[in-house]
Amino acid sequence: MSDVTNEFRPLDPGRINLMDPLEVQYWCRELGCSTSDLENAVDAAGDHISAVRAQLESNQAGARPG
Repeated sequence: MSDVTNEFRPLDPGRINLMDPLEVQYWCRELGCSTSDLENAVDAAGDHISAVRAQLESNQAGARPG
């Protein structure tokens, strides 16, 4: 039996829909982040994937020891 989330693709791959649990799982897997990290990035940057990626990257860069 295959995993549905491995076959899932968002209807609009340029935007993140936090209202769809499968889409949240998909983007967390694709971006290598937790659900709360994804939600915080979308809250800060909006739902465009490029803005969310940049937000997650800046959060990771800020979390690295100096």
